[in-house]
Amino acid sequence: MRNVRVTTRYAKALHGLAIENNSELDVYNDMQQLLIACSNNKELALFLKSPIIKTDKKLKILEHIFLKKISKISSLFLKIITQKKRESLLYDIANKFIEVYKKHNKIETASIITAQKLDPVLRENILKVLNNKLQEKIELNEVVDEKIIGGSIIRVGDKQLDSSVSSALKKLKHKFNKNLYIQDY
Repeated sequence: MRNVRVTTRYAKALHGLAIENNSELDVYNDMQQLLIACSNNKELALFLKSPIIKTDKKLKILEHIFLKKISKISSLFLKIITQKKRESLLYDIANKFIEVYKKHNKIETASIITAQKLDPVLRENILKVLNNKLQEKIELNEVVDEKIIGGSIIRVGDKQLDSSVSSALKKLKHKFNKNLYIQDY
């Protein structure tokens, strides 16, 4: 519970600083890069969490990895976090920052699962419908899952619209398995 509070405070502080310096989008992109780097590289995530490696060594390696790829504010933020020995929370802070950024800019994340990759025209139509329905900017994540056979599953927040063929088949199977014969005594 304590880590959630700490990560939230750091993320909000970084967001405020980014707004103050008119570099909110740059820092958002930097935090996405950090998330991708930690997700794709388990060694980096373990390195950040290691209490054995000294702070100055961590700083040098982080500077080497991210120095020319991130903005000045993000670079200074990484340095401060590392000096405060909170580098093990960097992944969570980056996640929370993205959440704060999206909330501040009224961006909703939607995911769509389809059996095949969407063509660009259909993708744009789906985005238009979701934008009109939700009155917010929509960030659409596409997932291809051949198990749904056809149709799509759209998730926005805690809402889901399931129009997949596999779901329809499951409902039909459940309906046929139901015993419709009831004895009257």
